[in-house]
Amino acid sequence: MTTQTRDATPAEPMSGTALWSAAILLAAANFLAVLDMTIVNVSVPNIAGGLAVPPNEGTWVITSYAVAEAIIVPLTGWLATRFGTVRVFALSIIGFGTFSALCGLAPSLDTLVLLRVLQGLAGGMLMPLSQTLLMQIFPKRQQPLAMTIWSMTTLVAPVLGPVLGGLLCNDFDWPSIFWVNVPIALIAGPIVWRILNSQETAIQRQRIDAVGLGLLVLWVGALQIVLDTGKDHDWFASTEIRVLALLAAVGFAAFLIWELTCREPVVSLRVFRHRGFSASMVNLALAMGAFFAVNVLTPLWLQEQMGYTATWAGYASAGFGISALVAAPLVAAISQRLDPRKLIFTGVLWLAFVTLLRSASAAQMTFAQVAWPVFMTGFGLPFFFIPLMTTALGSVEPGEIAA
Repeated sequence: MTTQTRDATPAEPMSGTALWSAAILLAAANFLAVLDMTIVNVSVPNIAGGLAVPPNEGTWVITSYAVAEAIIVPLTGWLATRFGTVRVFALSIIGFGTFSALCGLAPSLDTLVLLRVLQGLAGGMLMPLSQTLLMQIFPKRQQPLAMTIWSMTTLVAPVLGPVLGGLLCNDFDWPSIFWVNVPIALIAGPIVWRILNSQETAIQRQRIDAVGLGLLVLWVGALQIVLDTGKDHDWFASTEIRVLALLAAVGFAAFLIWELTCREPVVSLRVFRHRGFSASMVNLALAMGAFFAVNVLTPLWLQEQMGYTATWAGYASAGFGISALVAAPLVAAISQRLDPRKLIFTGVLWLAFVTLLRSASAAQMTFAQVAWPVFMTGFGLPFFFIPLMTTALGSVEPGEIAA
């Protein structure tokens, strides 16, 4: 049974210095969480060497974080409803900073993997909650601007991760890739709690959907391990991968049936009843899947086929972040006057055009020939990502945004 334990009328949007202080801290928290998805990628050899383990075992530092994030993100809506959006966000960023510091002190791989799981559980909640709170604190007319801020940190951080990771490992040592999070996280947590206290949402005491939670952990964990380790086991030639893939498929089917029929589901799948939200998510999955497929392969190709270092591969791949930041204010300015579907179409068409040009890439290309198309890609990103996310969140009821 669900009982209301705290009545909270919708808070008024913020303004002035308080608004922008909160917006900067929320964006910084989201940036750190997304950054840690990729900052470790180029650092695995350093970590493995420092902890005296084979490089293939060092990849569990990446997998453990990814699995934890994949599990906690769908649970965030339930946690926000149960304990309050601001409270969960503030505790998450403090936890993220704490576990980041401990990761840098880990004496063994087993300890580091465990701490990365805890770091991923804390960091995974920062992404959806920072988005929810940004939409909440900005006035309705400025919500496209809020989405611009959130979108830019989400798009730029994964590309800057390998660059920053390479620089820190080259100039310092692998613990520095975790310690870089600590000052921002531990400062931002208490300040966010204080500034956004008036924005706290209503709290509902809900029973824990243990079956739904168990099925979620089963299928998401199994799927993430398949995706992260499949290449090391020759994919479906491995019995282990086949078993995990079967668990993921069966677990997903059972999860859908249970959550759609449960009175108090741990993950609210009912948000997909909104046509605008569902259509936006399909477009987002396809477009972002294509975009990241190209931009994840590029630095790998540069390092394995063209002899680039991790740092220089990052430089060549990071140019789109600059052009995206240039285009974002323009999109925010015109998004209120134009049909968002036209902006989304323009953005996706531009990405398709630039990707077609990049299909002619060859090993004889210079740095400029590699980096220029990547730079041009960034101009199209805000045109589809920002209006798409604004449309998705604008299609659901206010109380469903966290879900």
